[in-house]
Amino acid sequence: MFDKLDDLLIRFEEILNELGEPGVTDDQEHFQRLMKEQSDLQPIVDTYREYKKNKETISDSLSMLEEEKDEEMREMLKEELSDARKNVEELEHKLKILLLPKDPNDNKNVIVEIRAGAGGDEAALFAAEIYRMYVKYAESRRWKTEMMSLNENGLGGFKEVTFMITGAGAYSRLKYESGVHRVQRVPETESGGRIHTSTCTVAIMPEAEEIDFHLDLNDCKFDVFRASGNGGQCVNTTDSAVRLTHIPTGIVISCQDEKSQLKNKDKALKVLRSRLYEMELAKQHDAEAQARRSQIGTGDRSEKIRTYNFPQGRVTDHRIKLTLHRLENVLDGDLDEIIDSLIAADQAAKLSNLQDKE
Repeated sequence: MFDKLDDLLIRFEEILNELGEPGVTDDQEHFQRLMKEQSDLQPIVDTYREYKKNKETISDSLSMLEEEKDEEMREMLKEELSDARKNVEELEHKLKILLLPKDPNDNKNVIVEIRAGAGGDEAALFAAEIYRMYVKYAESRRWKTEMMSLNENGLGGFKEVTFMITGAGAYSRLKYESGVHRVQRVPETESGGRIHTSTCTVAIMPEAEEIDFHLDLNDCKFDVFRASGNGGQCVNTTDSAVRLTHIPTGIVISCQDEKSQLKNKDKALKVLRSRLYEMELAKQHDAEAQARRSQIGTGDRSEKIRTYNFPQGRVTDHRIKLTLHRLENVLDGDLDEIIDSLIAADQAAKLSNLQDKE
């Protein structure tokens, strides 16, 4: 590990020297690559330098303890030694995590699909609440959200909703949210007061650029139709809605949120490209079965991942056996504790897998 860290330190210095050369910005593509590499290496380099500094402190303190006779000074040195040893242990663990292979999609924006599952109207109402939960979480991190398509049920519930979240590191934090979300509560539509169980499925897909996945437009069929439902005064008077069919897979995407047919077409293509890219990633994951097993579930739509229990006011994430008794806060977008715990568990699983290989 330390040989690799020394190599990264050398590479970091090379990048800084290159960035300091006159004319470095003449080739913008190369300049941007250098800036990204510097940004990626910075946290590793900073942590490693801190680690080396604490190792020096340990060495110096031990040498001075051998010579020092003054008892008060010896106590100070022992305290300094103890702090440095503790720091070295923590920094070594941090370095191991920083050196874990990075998910190339972590910095991408995400397209989120939420679909009502079992439970009829109650499932659609729950899907709408999960949508609002993610919108509020995005707001708390200053990410932007953009509606792609929406199919409502007339009671304020969502049969299906697709939207984009734009922001630095969106996929790195939200990728663990894919799967079946379950709610247990007395529905507003139920007069008997019995607790019902309903579900909705969440799919988190990294936004795919043309460079990630080439989409052949010859494989696509576009139909236009008149938008329906709530909207501006033009919504029901022009053929602005777009239905996109991907012929090889049979995937159908409908977008009618915008008044412009061109904008709806662009949104439909974004969703399709991301969905096809996600399918390609799933194939790769299946081909790397061992690596897949070593991770917290990130992408299986059929996996039941979380239960929201209203009578007990609790949220339970089944993958890491985490239960929080603050349901209202979680549904209000306070997801960081759950997501941080999932990331920590995923990192621990990957570290364990690396150690097993060694």
